[in-house]
Amino acid sequence: MIASLDGPTDIEGFKRRARLLLKRHIEPDEVVWQTEEAQPGLWTDEGYSTAEQPVEPFGVPAWVVPLCESALLHRDPGRFHLLYRLLWRLVCERDNILRRDELDADRRAAARLAREVQREIHKMRAFLRFFPQGEGEALRHIAWFEPEHHIVEANAPFFVRRFAQMRWAIFTPQRSIEWDGQVLRGGPGVDRRSLPPIDAGAALWLTYYEHIFNPARLKLAMMKKEMPRRYWKNLPEAALIDPLAQAAAARGAAMLEAGPTPARRIRPIRT
Repeated sequence: MIASLDGPTDIEGFKRRARLLLKRHIEPDEVVWQTEEAQPGLWTDEGYSTAEQPVEPFGVPAWVVPLCESALLHRDPGRFHLLYRLLWRLVCERDNILRRDELDADRRAAARLAREVQREIHKMRAFLRFFPQGEGEALRHIAWFEPEHHIVEANAPFFVRRFAQMRWAIFTPQRSIEWDGQVLRGGPGVDRRSLPPIDAGAALWLTYYEHIFNPARLKLAMMKKEMPRRYWKNLPEAALIDPLAQAAAARGAAMLEAGPTPARRIRPIRT
């Protein structure tokens, strides 16, 4: 039996089809999930209409929905089968141990996918860099990012709230989103080579980054853990990391030799 979805992020489609399959007690191993249009003669929503015969209502614990919504954005091709198996066990198994067992293998696997997705969402927010393009009324800010999972649309509301007054576009190899100040639009991915070159605004950011760098607080191992090298190629400041790190010891020693900066006397404000 083929369960066809509209795309790799068709969460609502997965919910609808999973609900119909669960009402018919279709076991997980009887279903093949695909993210392409269904072929003639294969399973469709109409073929399993709930109007054909009465079915018993069912429910799932509150933690299931947010877990599935995050895990479904993972790139793991087996995520649909895993999450439907998790739902099937919650609905159809009689003992209901899964509802209480956080160490269950399926729950742990789904939780791992969700954690990795949430981590990538955080990394996109931390390592995305906007640069101006155009002038005057045509001015907008563009950014390039290469996400590991299907998180672009899920992250869009954050960027709309954060940069509500700015016209911007985020391009990735799989999906793109654009905000014109009023409407958010989604589109297909693009080739990075088709994007306009970064203008002089990048130089200002690099100058700022170089001046705020503190050699006395450099911890390369921790930095690489929080900012893995795979993100470096899309960060303009990454080109400065190695030379700044190599000069950190000498700059730190110079700071110690210089001694403390004399304290300034600040006169209280009289009212």
